[in-house]
Amino acid sequence: MPDVTISSSDGEFSAYLATPGSDGPGILVIQEIFGVNKDMRDHCDRLALQGYFALCPDLFWRQEPGVQISDKSEEEWARAFDLFQGFDVELGVVDLKDSLEYLRNLDGCTGAMATMGFCLGGKLVYLMACRSNADCNVSYYGVGLDELLQQAPQITKPTMLHIAEEDEFVSKEAQSKINESLANHPCVTIYNYPGVNHAFARHNGVHYDEAAATLAGERTRQFLEANLG
Repeated sequence: MPDVTISSSDGEFSAYLATPGSDGPGILVIQEIFGVNKDMRDHCDRLALQGYFALCPDLFWRQEPGVQISDKSEEEWARAFDLFQGFDVELGVVDLKDSLEYLRNLDGCTGAMATMGFCLGGKLVYLMACRSNADCNVSYYGVGLDELLQQAPQITKPTMLHIAEEDEFVSKEAQSKINESLANHPCVTIYNYPGVNHAFARHNGVHYDEAAATLAGERTRQFLEANLG
């Protein structure tokens, strides 16, 4: 599927779009720090096979459009962290809201909307749960959520968090804070995955764990079906 172009208040950016064979809900897929790479496109393609319109926007477009790198070399990691450090989260949320509306208005899309993100995208999912009108949200190993817990009262739609217990980027202390603070939140469901590292669901990634990825994927599938109709 070719990329599409989305307009914003300060420019245009591309997004990868995967479409199902019939009408269906939409899922906004939010990238990791490696850009809209093969892994993100694979996630979109798999969601399309499940009957969803899946859109993954390029959030690094203001720094460098079209980033597609992997986790396989030190050079790529260094580049990814540079992009991450230069990323404006607030502008990213604006881009995601624009992308959500683009997706909602596509021919064939029912208008029911979810967000799903990984790593940096997992953090942005949390912010979209707080600030957007998406019908449900799924965060995989989101980074920095412990610093955003004061915004939790703004979450009014079903939100699922997948947390890797051995996450090298989310400390045990941060995980405990997230679990304790959100344990009684009526809209938040948390699943913790013992023995797995950050990015356990990254296809062909260095920390990919098939059992955990499959379990999280099934939980996500059921969650999406229950909340998107």
